[in-house]
Amino acid sequence: DRMRYAVVIENAGDNFSAYAPDLPGCVATGRTVEDTERGIREAIVMHLEGLRADGLPVPAPSSRVEYIEVAA
Repeated sequence: DRMRYAVVIENAGDNFSAYAPDLPGCVATGRTVEDTERGIREAIVMHLEGLRADGLPVPAPSSRVEYIEVAA
């Protein structure tokens, strides 16, 4: 079974940071966007494994990501 979670990757100055809105506390950082994507993927897997190990419910993905265009 596969789940698809939205993630936000932000430029943090000297590196990048990422979080998953549906999984509070699930974060990662990396030197590049690619490093950060790998890190948040690993963090999500570990987060879900931890929830299951603790007998806690795994939140269903519910966040949506959209881009909104506005005049600059």
